[in-house]
Amino acid sequence: MGKPDTRARIQGAAATLFRRHGYAATGLKRIAAEADAPFGSIYHFFPGGKQQLAEHMIRTSGPAYGRLVLDLLGSVPDPAESLVHAFEAAADDLAAADYADACPIGTVALEVASSNEVLRIATAEVFEEWVGAATGWFGHWVTEPETARSLAYSTVMMLEGAFMLSRAARDPAPLRVAGRSMAELLRTAIDRAGDD
Repeated sequence: MGKPDTRARIQGAAATLFRRHGYAATGLKRIAAEADAPFGSIYHFFPGGKQQLAEHMIRTSGPAYGRLVLDLLGSVPDPAESLVHAFEAAADDLAAADYADACPIGTVALEVASSNEVLRIATAEVFEEWVGAATGWFGHWVTEPETARSLAYSTVMMLEGAFMLSRAARDPAPLRVAGRSMAELLRTAIDRAGDD
């Protein structure tokens, strides 16, 4: 199998570097070097330079990650156990990556929230897509739309916060605890709905 095309290599290198180091700490020269691509090819594919490349990465990597999480949630029949499973998988993946690779957009989102409106909007829209998809998933288990949306927000918040704590501590425990906490929140919501 041949080497991926130049555009794909640039996109892959940018996604990895932005995820690991953030927007400001990732330069175009480093992206070109990691992609084994001529520097000028970045501007050929992304005339808007670094911002356009980062926005593209957010808008492609973010939804792909959301689909991965939904696939994990759908892989275990019991909904509470599927939450535990998804968070466990995230913990295992983070530890296997030596705590360098977590959420594909979380690092950038924290950094650009008050400094780059284009990227802030892109990250906000991806997070909203995640919440919408998770709301649909929770809606299979709880009938109240507000409860499903609240659980979806909680899942994204727990995941993002647990990634930050796990990376800082170089310990997967926060992700594992977050998964068990989300499972308990869902069980409580299901029990409450059954009592109504």
